[in-house]
Amino acid sequence: MSTPALATEPIPARPPTLSTMRTPAAPDRSRIRVLVIEDDATIGRHLETGLHSNGYAPTWSRTGASGLAEAAHTPYDALLLDLGLPDMDGLDVARTLRIRCPDLLIIILTARTDDIDVIAGLDAGADDYLVKPFSLTVLLARLRAHLRRHTITPAPQPVLRLDDLMVDTTARHCSLHGEEVQLRPKEFELLVLLGRHIGEAVSRETLMAEVWDENWFGSTKTLDVTMAGLRHRLASAAEASDRPCRVPRITTLRGHGYRLESRS
Repeated sequence: MSTPALATEPIPARPPTLSTMRTPAAPDRSRIRVLVIEDDATIGRHLETGLHSNGYAPTWSRTGASGLAEAAHTPYDALLLDLGLPDMDGLDVARTLRIRCPDLLIIILTARTDDIDVIAGLDAGADDYLVKPFSLTVLLARLRAHLRRHTITPAPQPVLRLDDLMVDTTARHCSLHGEEVQLRPKEFELLVLLGRHIGEAVSRETLMAEVWDENWFGSTKTLDVTMAGLRHRLASAAEASDRPCRVPRITTLRGHGYRLESRS
């Protein structure tokens, strides 16, 4: 892989000083382990330096195999994953670690920009993606935002009934006539947020702030891709059911956001 890294803040010839890499008033994150799987020496070195300077405990692996081996014997909180690895496709790494480590935060770092590549990465188990070249400060902001949400313990909430869907927000379980509907974490959170406001218009800004983070620093394309995945999974579950069923409709409101509509 030969793609250079961080464009809006280009990688300097020498590692940045701590003053340029450190975010203001960064809390102690020394117990937050971050695995970096990246074969490019320049990118890997600066990710390792930047993470360490901001209080994280990074480990850098240059191949998919070494990264998988590292994750097998050390528990990690987050993974920064390149797709263009020399020994295997990064998507296979994401799929494997999503199964092994269901709670692992996975952020893909990729030069692949087509929608189909983004969808493939998210379907492989990634929580987010960042297109190269990228800004280190944006990457760190996204990492902080995701980790905040990962560490928050949600208060118990009632079960939502959305037509024939049952959504247990405490158990994070969605079912249709008793059969589980497999949803990715962000898809589930979108469904819950829309379900709590069924019949109401919910803006893109609200969805991004509540499901991702109020300090989100990226394109809202992530929202569109995740919403498309949610629609597809709900439709597939309805088609696969051996009983007549109704699932709510997700309507796109151009220039505003989305609305969940009951079919009853």
